[in-house]
Amino acid sequence: MNAPESPLLPHGGYKKLRSYKVAEAVYDATVVFCDRFIDKHSRTHDQMVQAARSGVRNISEGSGGAATSRKSEMKLTNVARSSLDDELEKDYRSFLMQHGLRVWHKDSPEALAMRERLKHDVVSKLPPAPEGAVRLTGLAGLAAFVGKAPPELAANAMLCAVNQAAYLLKRQLEGQGRAFAKQGGFTENLYRTRTKTRQGQSSDRSDLSDKSDAQPPACPTCGKPMRRRTARQGPRAGEAFWGCSGYPDCKATLSDRSDKSDPSDSKGSP
Repeated sequence: MNAPESPLLPHGGYKKLRSYKVAEAVYDATVVFCDRFIDKHSRTHDQMVQAARSGVRNISEGSGGAATSRKSEMKLTNVARSSLDDELEKDYRSFLMQHGLRVWHKDSPEALAMRERLKHDVVSKLPPAPEGAVRLTGLAGLAAFVGKAPPELAANAMLCAVNQAAYLLKRQLEGQGRAFAKQGGFTENLYRTRTKTRQGQSSDRSDLSDKSDAQPPACPTCGKPMRRRTARQGPRAGEAFWGCSGYPDCKATLSDRSDKSDPSDSKGSP
């Protein structure tokens, strides 16, 4: 994340995103699924693994790139969503259809139960599983579940997980778009930060000037108010000093660096 006064945009923290956690679980489980059910020498094996990897890695890369580019963040987030929704989801669906296995309808009891289970990292207090049955204990156990479940159950579980990750990324992308519309990008933030800093510096100088001009010191000799002047000659030519407003009747001076009388400043005309 960025410091409050940094010109960099908010970035990092992707490991806390639910979209990242689900996409990471999908990647790990896809490797297990492909090693079990897809020929390791086929292009499909490599393409499914790479699509799953793209889903998780582009989230982290987009999060880091957000520091200097909202455009890069949104682009990479969309690449992650597309890799999962437009590639990997289609591969799992094709696997089921090509092997004559049932594709669960999204509103079927099996799909609803699986999606509910995947909402949690670990589901506690589950009833004992029937002997020989494989049970998903939550998102954290997805890879282990896929490693033991029959192909139809494993593939449908992966479809549910992939769809969940894609949905979360879609929502994330919409949020990034709203943030860009409201706050702008890196260039706008850089300008705002610089303008704020310059205004602060100007205000500090103004405050110092106001304090000096508001109450000019009194002449230590005659008591009249003094005026700020600049020496035109001598060893201190160009330096500011306080001169008595009663000059030439009173030639007392004060150094501009203090309110105390400095005898050496009394030499020369104001």
